[in-house]
Amino acid sequence: MLKRIALITIVVFLVSGCLVAKSTYLQKSEEAATCEQQNQKLKNDLAELSRKIAGQKEKIVALEKSKEEIKEESKTYSEMVEKMKSEVEKGQVTITELKGKLTLNMVDSILFDSGKAEVKEGGLAVLTKVVEVLKGAKDKSIRIEGHTDNVRIKGALAQRYPTNWELSAARAINVARYLQQEGIDPMILSAVAYGEYKPIVKNDSSEGRAKNRRIEIILVPKE
Repeated sequence: MLKRIALITIVVFLVSGCLVAKSTYLQKSEEAATCEQQNQKLKNDLAELSRKIAGQKEKIVALEKSKEEIKEESKTYSEMVEKMKSEVEKGQVTITELKGKLTLNMVDSILFDSGKAEVKEGGLAVLTKVVEVLKGAKDKSIRIEGHTDNVRIKGALAQRYPTNWELSAARAINVARYLQQEGIDPMILSAVAYGEYKPIVKNDSSEGRAKNRRIEIILVPKE
């Protein structure tokens, strides 16, 4: 009887031990799984943090580049205003700078005789001032735009320039050619004709039409 009791006791002890061992194993397995999940989360968090840091570095680099571009643009703007001071004071020229684009707006009379597309002598003197500044503008493309009022071309002149488009195109091209002749790289030059279709004011007065007859030299970042 005592032997049976002892045997039962041993079996119970062994079973209990096995249960405890199994319970401990399961607990350790759960702990290991939890630890693995935490490690994976940390890895994911670290990867995300690395991406954010890389993104911030890119933004900083872009910001520094933008600051340099703004500094360069402002320098070009200041130089242009100084060179064209006389023309600006006379109302013949306006200069604006916005979002990386510098625009030099010149009324047509400063460059051309009425109905003509060839740059007159006084106009060449004005463009010479512009050339000095343009040569110092780095990483820019230069677009010359021709604009007119909405008055139809008539008479003998219409045989050469059937519409305002042809006249504005010829004027823009002649300005571009002069800039090239004076040393501006033709690879960064372009000539665009808008004719009467991009007015800055209404054409319902002689003053308004005079403002719309213009050449714009525009500096934009290279593509």
